Amino acid sequence: MFDVREKPKMVERAYLVGVAGPTDSESDCESLLDELEELVNTLRIGIVGKEQVRMRKPQARYLLGSGKMESVVERAREIRADCLVFEAELSPAQQRNWEAASGMCVIDRQEVILDIFSERAQTREAVLQVELARAEHSLPRLKNAWTHLSRQRGGGGVTQRGEGEAQIELDARMVRTRIAKLKKELEAVIRHRDTQRKQRQRVPVPTAAIVGYTNAGKSTLLNALTGARVLSEDKLFATLDPTTRQMRLPSGQKLLLTDTVGFVRRLPHKLVEAFKATLEEAVLADFLVHVVDISNPEYEQQLVTTNAVLKELGADEKRMITVFNKLDRVPAVRLPKGLSRPSVPVSAMTGEGLLELTAQFEQFLEDRMVTMDLLIPFDRYELISQLHQQGTVKEEKAGDEGLRLVANVPNRIRSQYEEFVVS
Repeated sequence: MFDVREKPKMVERAYLVGVAGPTDSESDCESLLDELEELVNTLRIGIVGKEQVRMRKPQARYLLGSGKMESVVERAREIRADCLVFEAELSPAQQRNWEAASGMCVIDRQEVILDIFSERAQTREAVLQVELARAEHSLPRLKNAWTHLSRQRGGGGVTQRGEGEAQIELDARMVRTRIAKLKKELEAVIRHRDTQRKQRQRVPVPTAAIVGYTNAGKSTLLNALTGARVLSEDKLFATLDPTTRQMRLPSGQKLLLTDTVGFVRRLPHKLVEAFKATLEEAVLADFLVHVVDISNPEYEQQLVTTNAVLKELGADEKRMITVFNKLDRVPAVRLPKGLSRPSVPVSAMTGEGLLELTAQFEQFLEDRMVTMDLLIPFDRYELISQLHQQGTVKEEKAGDEGLRLVANVPNRIRSQYEEFVVS
């Protein structure tokens, strides 16, 4: 993984800092700081303290005023922290200023998420996407990677610049070259994935994309519905790569389910752009399965976050089923009022509610099918086989002239069967 910033080999004692603006509510700020704590825990970094700092307006040098900066640094030193982690996004200059003032490693929420994604990426596409985001994040932060070499000697000529400054230019050129190469490699991988998707679309099997906040139970639901063995852990961003598995509905109809990367509040913009190719599965699916962790006290806010990301992707107008997951963790179900879309409470762990959910899937697919009473000659067995693969055969009986079937036929292949309709 490409990263030119010099950081301690092992950060062990992190001090978390939340920054609240004048209009930010106390509850929202506490929720974001708690989420930052969970993100840092995901990296297996020990947390020795945290605090929420209120600011009147952002300051250019430290984001906070110098007085509040000194107080944060003093508290972090008292408890022997070796890293400051900010919930708010820091500019490259602010990050350098904090590191100079504290003598500690300083990172923000964006960098924490980048580190998590770096650990979790598995497929070639995800690895490239994360490395590209890291390289673009590192480029404006090169200056503090080589401050120990800086030796300014005055004058304006290139030969008179310090060793550190020359090294920065060399590194910047190297990073820009790497970014260009990564983009080309990523384009090739995306083209390959698009080819695979087109091949899937030749067989008119309906598709659904599972979306939702990270750690809502999307992979567990995929496993429960399809019998797959996708990694499913109780931690943020357990899986980053889209996984597609096939399931059969009670009627016999096939459905392709795709598990997508989880959403989170304030996801780094570079990662949103990098993972749009992955999230295209949501845009192209026939319908969406929005999984919400109903046991999380912040689940309504998480629901809003996911809907906002879907809107950015242009997928917010798609038909959607809201699945309120983890019923086994709550004593009583309390669904939000005013839901405009179908919703089903389930427990992917125990299986409760999954029959109702699959019935809802079938309702969503009804307009893709038409019921036909057919008599197909035995020598047209390819049509019978296609019907079993792509439709739903309700009744089947062999006769002298052929096979008599009552079946739900996908609209896309309906014309192939019209001459065999029994009047």
